[in-house]
Amino acid sequence: MDHEEKISYLQLIKNGIFKENTIFRLVISLCPSIAVTNSVRNGFLLGVAVLFVQSMVNATVALLRKFIHPRIRIPIFMLIISGWVTFVDMIMAAYARAAYKEIGLYIQIIVAFASILARAEMFASKNRVVPAFFDGLGSGLGFLVALVLISFFRELLGKGSVAGIPIVHAKPMLIMILPTGGFLVVGLLMGFFNWIDMRFYGGKGAGGAGGH
Repeated sequence: MDHEEKISYLQLIKNGIFKENTIFRLVISLCPSIAVTNSVRNGFLLGVAVLFVQSMVNATVALLRKFIHPRIRIPIFMLIISGWVTFVDMIMAAYARAAYKEIGLYIQIIVAFASILARAEMFASKNRVVPAFFDGLGSGLGFLVALVLISFFRELLGKGSVAGIPIVHAKPMLIMILPTGGFLVVGLLMGFFNWIDMRFYGGKGAGGAGGH
């Protein structure tokens, strides 16, 4: 059954980026935030792929919601997700081969990202196509922003560069491009986002957002 209240599309996007940010607020799909964020380029490309998949999955689920039996909704959602992931995988393999060699594996496992299934279940299956699309757009943008932020600090501190362009001419902190550095940056940024939420918006941190 559709939600009757009017939904602000801008608010849906803002929620996805800030209040319900996949990594910094909901603390899900953390694997790629460590695995591919040792360079801004890789983080950006994976973020764009997830943005596209999330938006299209939400729109597709919303479009078909009245035809999906509740008892088999999860397998159907996974089928829809895998279809769009396969589309992105084939496009990147054909037209972005250099990038695909580096992050192709992570493109394929987007199908297992909890954030995409969560938005399909929690929002897209209960709303019309346009609101569902904007909810996916906001969630995808939040994921993209998170990966770019993490990548920026890891590459800058670990390599002294940003997007391959030398910035700092000093001995880099090599630990930052290792998984340990990834966890450190994610933790610090997560703490910062939670502090902003509690200080200025009266939130309860990641623990309070996890139930949304």
